[in-house]
Amino acid sequence: MSAVTLHISGTTALMRLENAAKMNAFTLAMLDDLERHLIAIERESAVRSLIVTGEGEKAFCTGADINAWGGLSPAEFARHWVRDGHRIFDRLARLSKPTIAALNGHAFGGGLELAAACDVRVMTHRATLALPEARVGIVPGWSGTQRLVRLIPEPMVKEMALFGRRISAERAVATGFAIAASDNALELAREIAAEGAVLSPRATEIAKNMIHAAVGEDRDASIEALGSAAIAASADRAEGVAAFQEKRNPAFEGT
Repeated sequence: MSAVTLHISGTTALMRLENAAKMNAFTLAMLDDLERHLIAIERESAVRSLIVTGEGEKAFCTGADINAWGGLSPAEFARHWVRDGHRIFDRLARLSKPTIAALNGHAFGGGLELAAACDVRVMTHRATLALPEARVGIVPGWSGTQRLVRLIPEPMVKEMALFGRRISAERAVATGFAIAASDNALELAREIAAEGAVLSPRATEIAKNMIHAAVGEDRDASIEALGSAAIAASADRAEGVAAFQEKRNPAFEGT
């Protein structure tokens, strides 16, 4: 039975795609699991970072299970499969905690888009990247033509999407899409998560918001989150709340 599992150990959450029989391809149930876990992780203050990986040694994720969407009507495909998946991947991209994709194997289609939604990526040497949607008559639908072109050169995205070519781990590292290639991507991801665990979680959250605002990832929400965090620490905010609760006019001092 396919699923996305979540295990929390200390300050690190590990989310694993478990559909090895189909190279960890997404089903509707797996998308639902992913969203549910992301909501839980966001609310778990003890978690400092999230690692996303796949089951087995062959594939991180090869996209969407064609049996899950092949029978949908055009309206259902666009409205539910594409838009729901996009919303869930956006939730991952905008998680307040640092995220690491440990590509234990190939990342194709939606799997590549899932990796792109994480903050950093590490890969096994044997892993490759691809956008093979055109082989079955569709196009990338979970940010493969949008978020991905902010992370790697446009010609490389076209190489995958327009010509069906695969990108090696070495090329992915050379372009900065992956920060390292290793024989054991998950172990490397755990080491990186451990390094981040000693940093200020509030500082890393703010830094992530600032970087996202700079590159256009959820720019509006990032700017408002930064402004809201600043005002929430002000004396004026405390006075405003107290005045409301005490049913009096506030006496703001601008501090």
